[in-house]
Amino acid sequence: MTRITPLSMEELPEETQAALQFSKNLMGYVPNSVMTMAHWPELLAAFRGLVSAIYGESAIDNGLKRLIGAVVSAAAGCQYCMAHTTLGARDVGVDEQKVKAVWDYQTSDLFSDAERAALDLAFAAGQIPNAATDDHFAALDGHFDERQKTEIMAVISMFGFLNRWNDTLATGLEDKPFESASALYSPDQWQAGQHRKDQ
Repeated sequence: MTRITPLSMEELPEETQAALQFSKNLMGYVPNSVMTMAHWPELLAAFRGLVSAIYGESAIDNGLKRLIGAVVSAAAGCQYCMAHTTLGARDVGVDEQKVKAVWDYQTSDLFSDAERAALDLAFAAGQIPNAATDDHFAALDGHFDERQKTEIMAVISMFGFLNRWNDTLATGLEDKPFESASALYSPDQWQAGQHRKDQ
């Protein structure tokens, strides 16, 4: 049970309607995290602006952004965000086999060197304490320009907020991402993704 009760549709303030429609258009459903943020409409509006910028017009592929979110969330241990981002990757056209292999991105032939560099940084940055080093950024240099690196960092940072929000609140996972994660991953694969840093 979540530690702050999400508002019901009937309880939502009028000023949250645009944010809810934005979430529904982006994800196909309204996440429970949004319904919790709706207790503070100004926060929800600000967060919508951040998400709009990060997933809007982009210098890097939005599928890669979803995979970065998945790997950051795995490093932080946030199953809610892992389920959301892997579903989101599929929804924006990332091949299902690639999404299934995301926890093995370092060795899977489905990932390019550029993607590995971005995902390595994401995994390091998602750990506590933060394990990102100059070497992670040196690995990005051969593949991404400064704008693209800024976008990668924005995704990592947004999920830092979301991982803390959802894991701390024990946000209940909605049916659609639960069904997607259950269809994609065995319990062992899911645990491997969540505990990669211990291997």
